[in-house]
Amino acid sequence: MEIDKGRGNSIKILTRVLIELGDAVGARLSLIEGGNKSNAIPREAEAVVFVPSKDVKKAKKIVEKWNTTAKAELANVEPDLQIVVEDFAAKKAKVIKKPQQSAIYRTIVSLPHGVLKMSADIPGLVETSTNVAIIRTGKNIVSVTTSQRSSVASEILEALQTHWAIFSLGGDKVEHTEGYPGWKPNLASAILKTAKESYKQLYGREPHVKAIHAGLECGIIGEKYPGMDMVSFGPTLEGVHSPDEKIHIDTVEKFWNFLLGILKNVN
Repeated sequence: MEIDKGRGNSIKILTRVLIELGDAVGARLSLIEGGNKSNAIPREAEAVVFVPSKDVKKAKKIVEKWNTTAKAELANVEPDLQIVVEDFAAKKAKVIKKPQQSAIYRTIVSLPHGVLKMSADIPGLVETSTNVAIIRTGKNIVSVTTSQRSSVASEILEALQTHWAIFSLGGDKVEHTEGYPGWKPNLASAILKTAKESYKQLYGREPHVKAIHAGLECGIIGEKYPGMDMVSFGPTLEGVHSPDEKIHIDTVEKFWNFLLGILKNVN
């Protein structure tokens, strides 16, 4: 839901640092991890790299430089951002082969992240977006998970094709899983009209009707039952799908009474 806020993507930021470390001191990648949910912008990412002992100080300076650079780029939206380095000695290193390391970096850099298209019908509403969400290092594989979201089904397909092309150019195997179908806002909806009237009866004022850029069960139901009239509402939530997720307890009762009011007024 915050894909339009310009928040930092830890996987994309980390890759920028790793590329310079590779170019400047020949850093070799051993492990890269980041993100934990496909529908959440990754907040943390980490990598294990090996550099010659003579270049450790230079590598640290590069990381410090990137910490300053990234902070400056994202000061207003990520005030607590940090890029840090911890060193340890190792006589032997199991690293990813250079061609694969290069392919991983090039693929992540190429992948789009953020808003792809804004709605032409509703000002300020994100219509289509993509998220570079998760990266994991396995025994013989590095996997990357991306997530595409749109209220328009054909635009989801276009975003999928873009990602398929990028991964394929990197020589990667691509798999698609089921996602959230689009659910296009209908401001002429009959049930929306009933909901607005019920809200005004209960609370004496007009509700603020909004469309949000989120995956909702309404999209799944609408795909199974085309044309079904639906409206989505609930208690107030913040930081959804993040460790900071919270609910405003005082809005739960209000939500419940609103639901009962709508049911009473449905014809």
